Amino acid sequence: MQIGGSSAVVVGGTGGLGEATVRRLVAAGARVVVADVADDKGKALEQELDVRYVRTDATAEDDVRAAMEEAQALGPLRISVDAHGGPASGGRLLGKTGEPLGLAGFRTTIEYYLTGVFNVMRLAAAAIARSEPIDGHRGVIVNTASIAAYEGQTGQLPYAAAKGGVVSMTLVAARDLSPVGIRVVTIAPGTFLTPAYGKSGDQVEAYWGPQVPHPRRMGRPPEYAAMVQSIAENDYLNGEVIRLDGALRFPPK
Repeated sequence: MQIGGSSAVVVGGTGGLGEATVRRLVAAGARVVVADVADDKGKALEQELDVRYVRTDATAEDDVRAAMEEAQALGPLRISVDAHGGPASGGRLLGKTGEPLGLAGFRTTIEYYLTGVFNVMRLAAAAIARSEPIDGHRGVIVNTASIAAYEGQTGQLPYAAAKGGVVSMTLVAARDLSPVGIRVVTIAPGTFLTPAYGKSGDQVEAYWGPQVPHPRRMGRPPEYAAMVQSIAENDYLNGEVIRLDGALRFPPK
């Protein structure tokens, strides 16, 4: 698939992985909608890169529809990338006092990290399906999971469950959308150096970098973005979850 001349939506486009993806797609010739809730950053990208910013809560149907419609107005929509974040709860299933992990926090994490992905995927599929096919292909949906889907660490149960759900949706969604020529691929990143960690880059790198077999460092957002571009351009890549982690496997803690 040719990226140039197509439009794209990047949900979570002001975050570390999302912004890198926006920049990569713009450089490849796409007209990009940045869909996020960080207004200042979104408007700054709008001015710098000539993209469109649409305030978008991934869990809100009207918001996501508006982002898709904005992208359709720019050109044939062929690429949807979902790298959004949100609040996430954690803790052991049973705490030190014997209290079970809270249900409300679990539900919130599932809402943002699984239901939100489903919401974006279904609305992106409906929008991309309205684009004219080229050699039988209409476009691609790229979701973001995590290696926590496979090796969730102690205290990560809600997050691991949500990301495991994203992994499990991938093949089914690809099969569901095959009649209309839309591919679905998920990237499962390991530890990437983004602001999501909430600590200085040096601190995070010093902890995680030595745990990665090779290269012995954390991932960089442009490496995620490069994978998105490769997925978009390779029409035979479909229904797959790609670990992007330097061979890291999370230890229990």
